[in-house]
Amino acid sequence: MPLGHLGINVSDLAGARKYYDELMPLLDYEPLLADDTQFAYWPAARKIGTYVFFYPAASGEYSRVLPGLQHLAFMVPTRAAVRRVHEWAAGRGAEILHAPQEFPQYPPPYYATFWTGYDGIMLEAVCHKDA
Repeated sequence: MPLGHLGINVSDLAGARKYYDELMPLLDYEPLLADDTQFAYWPAARKIGTYVFFYPAASGEYSRVLPGLQHLAFMVPTRAAVRRVHEWAAGRGAEILHAPQEFPQYPPPYYATFWTGYDGIMLEAVCHKDA
């Protein structure tokens, strides 16, 4: 069974919403809800998948090397979608950790890009297909 939902705290709710409002459609997600205390997305066209919620953080900085969230990986249907997400991230000046490529150290087929997203969270777009 897929993960039901994931909650992520962010340093600036409005800034994070602007960032993810641009990114999530590229990952085949649609807005689910938004108010002054949270915003969320769900898989487009009511597909089965994990809902992603964002909440305001009370304080502190995120670090992927401390206990907690290490990174978020979003599955996309094609390698072209991986490249589109990479172009989007690069076009916004994101730190690109890995340009789109195959990762033979992971179970094949594994084609992905990794970048540093909002608040420093490592994000990944991955395609598990050969085409």
